[in-house]
Amino acid sequence: MKSIQLTIIFALLSLSTIAQISNTEKQALQDLYTATNGDYWNNSWDLSKPVSDWQGVTVKDNKVTEISLLFNNLEGSLPNSIGQLTNLEILELSFNKLEGSIPTELGKLSKLKILAFNGNYLTGSIPTSLGKLSNLTQLHLSSNKLSGQLPESIANLDYLEVLNVFDNNLSGNIPEQLASSRNLKQLMVAENDFSDTQIFSTEILSNGAFVDLESPFIIPETKEVIAIESEEDN
Repeated sequence: MKSIQLTIIFALLSLSTIAQISNTEKQALQDLYTATNGDYWNNSWDLSKPVSDWQGVTVKDNKVTEISLLFNNLEGSLPNSIGQLTNLEILELSFNKLEGSIPTELGKLSKLKILAFNGNYLTGSIPTSLGKLSNLTQLHLSSNKLSGQLPESIANLDYLEVLNVFDNNLSGNIPEQLASSRNLKQLMVAENDFSDTQIFSTEILSNGAFVDLESPFIIPETKEVIAIESEEDN
């Protein structure tokens, strides 16, 4: 009897050690791989191996919490199913060849803290749904081809510390509510066509935040950083 009980216990332990992420999350990752030409990434995924072994993917408690694929030759559009990765805390896809629009489904990633798409070819407007990312601390969208206005919903992000939309085709007014943001430390909006930026910068600087209205193009110095801003003035 004891031997049977021990066998059951060991079997359950074995199952727990090989437990994997949900089929929904795995399918979302596979969609990302397919949509961005994964076979030609600099560091491709072996889809036959456990997800925890895939380059740039962090799995904790059988949930995907981070995707970091900088400089990895991702080419194509982001799939809408990326919004199914609801446990993501970091999504870092900077300096690739991504094109098309930013999926509105990203607004479902309520645990996201860092969202970075610097240095791609993304077009269209910034989705208002990003204003639902209540835990977001850093939003990096520099050096793309984004157009339209900066959504007022971005001002709803109470924990936002860094807002980087440098070098796009954005226009209109920067949401006034950002000037009174409690946590905003860096606002990088140069190389766009925003209105009244000087007036806005005076107000936000009074709150101790760093405002970049004129710095030159972002030049990444290492692959470990999201973006480097020059301190030189034009």
